[in-house]
Amino acid sequence: MLHDPPVPAFCAAVICRRRFSAVVLWLLFMASVLAAGCERSSADRNDADAAGHNGAAQSSTATSLSFTDVTARTRIEHRYRDGQEAGHWSIVESLGGGVAAFDYDRDGNIDLFLAGGGEYGSDREIRGLPPGAFRNVGEWQFTSVASSAGLVSASYYNHGLAAADYDNDGFTDLLLTGFGGLALYHNQGDGTFIETARTAGLDDASWSSSAGWGDLDGDGCLDLYVVHYVNWSWDNHPVCHGPNPQQRDLCGPRDFEPLPDTLYLSRQDGTFDDASRVAGLQLDGKGLGVLLADVDLDGHLDVYVGNDGTPNFLYRNTGGFPLEEVGLQSGTSLNDRGDPDGSMGLEVFDFNLDGQPDLWVTNYEDESFAVYRNQGDFLFRHVSRTAGIMAVGGLFVGWGTAAADFDRDGDEDLFVTTGHAIRFPTRTPVKQLPLLFENLGNERFSNVAPLAGECLKYPHLGRGLAIADLDDDGDLDLVLTPINEPAQVLENTTQMSHHWLGLRLIGTRSNRDAIGAIVRCESPIGPPLIRQIKGGGSFASTSDLRVFVGLGPTRAISRVEIRWPSGVVQELTELELDKMTTVREPAPKRQQ
Repeated sequence: MLHDPPVPAFCAAVICRRRFSAVVLWLLFMASVLAAGCERSSADRNDADAAGHNGAAQSSTATSLSFTDVTARTRIEHRYRDGQEAGHWSIVESLGGGVAAFDYDRDGNIDLFLAGGGEYGSDREIRGLPPGAFRNVGEWQFTSVASSAGLVSASYYNHGLAAADYDNDGFTDLLLTGFGGLALYHNQGDGTFIETARTAGLDDASWSSSAGWGDLDGDGCLDLYVVHYVNWSWDNHPVCHGPNPQQRDLCGPRDFEPLPDTLYLSRQDGTFDDASRVAGLQLDGKGLGVLLADVDLDGHLDVYVGNDGTPNFLYRNTGGFPLEEVGLQSGTSLNDRGDPDGSMGLEVFDFNLDGQPDLWVTNYEDESFAVYRNQGDFLFRHVSRTAGIMAVGGLFVGWGTAAADFDRDGDEDLFVTTGHAIRFPTRTPVKQLPLLFENLGNERFSNVAPLAGECLKYPHLGRGLAIADLDDDGDLDLVLTPINEPAQVLENTTQMSHHWLGLRLIGTRSNRDAIGAIVRCESPIGPPLIRQIKGGGSFASTSDLRVFVGLGPTRAISRVEIRWPSGVVQELTELELDKMTTVREPAPKRQQ
């Protein structure tokens, strides 16, 4: 098939009109028709091509992993809406929204909050739709609490949900990103929230996609990194087309200028200062994802930003400002061909059990999802090809993602929700199949989604994803938020005999959520298993912050070391397995 050289970001189909002659466009169109067998509308082709798309994603590897759709059982009814029925063809409609999983009322059950999106009013007014809020009452039953919790309206068209206890009062708060501004819902501790963004100093009016919480200056209070996308407005609203010059489509990021990100530092009183200049943030990203994690294990949270069609940023935190942007030097800003990708979802995990945090990025079609293996000394190597990730081909547009030991065998697997960013792609369906990369060991993965349950055989316009143990059985379940479709709750029904360790960390000198903590589990056999509590990650979503460690063949843990964000190191030698244990940060030992 004739095609343009790989183009980062989801504007590839849009910019074809600028690079090809009409004849070549016709040939490209006809080639896609032949590949599909016959020409259909985009919606019809999406369903009909699902089998072919599924075939490209299949693996011959047998798997024990299994997920079951329990959405109907949960009674959760919620759709993220993008407002496309108004016919404005705004790029704002392309991003979708996320989900946050946290225990908002401290009853011990993980509750769910889902972005609402937005719609258009008269005179092209952009209105926000309220998030969904569902309280977990146990036994896979949820009840809507949006009204009683004070979440019945939304000031802005919203995308991302970043949940954390930013004021260390013991109750998790909720930040919504979106077009027009930020909304900060402060948890009152009585089952209600109050919107406090402006009084907290979060006066950000730029179009924000994702955000992440983390203590970047080590004062025990959470700071906030907000990722911005592109400079779209009604005054900057070009008409874009797909391969068919007569068919209008969503514009891509190449048609717009970037917006700089914002870093808000806590004043330690529940309010924030804009410290973007002091921190030395770059101005030329088109950000969709952000991850706050200790990449070099030096006790300071670093920041990784996934940009759409521009190089990713990796900010190294050495304990003071400005942060050092080392994306290019570290090998994490570009792909293995030296080009920037269209990056959405981010994750950190030790995929090869060598004790070093590796980075994972989901990207646009015709680009490989990226595994960046940590080589030490803040250097990374792109190893997607040797890791088997490229075996799925370039047919997917990846968004929300998470690493977790879904089968408790000791290593972490990867889940990715996928879906196109434009409405009339030529090579792949709009709705796409999810991906489940099982970690096979020996630094190899295999996509086993087609074998892991009927619910993973159907395509969706995927966007947000969070993982959480929703039924407290020690394995991690999934919550997905596609565009203009019902949210999905998938129960992990993998049959497992392995033991597990669960930890809920409560900071005292550190931030209460212990974001930035490193947990190291040692056993009589096998390498140490390392987990860390991170801020941000996935796409526009927040996962369960509790620590879950599958123990594989190990029947006992000899030692657990927790390095708290404050620098306090705690050692635990007697922990009960197969249950969740709450651990409070101890006071530092006095110097003799």
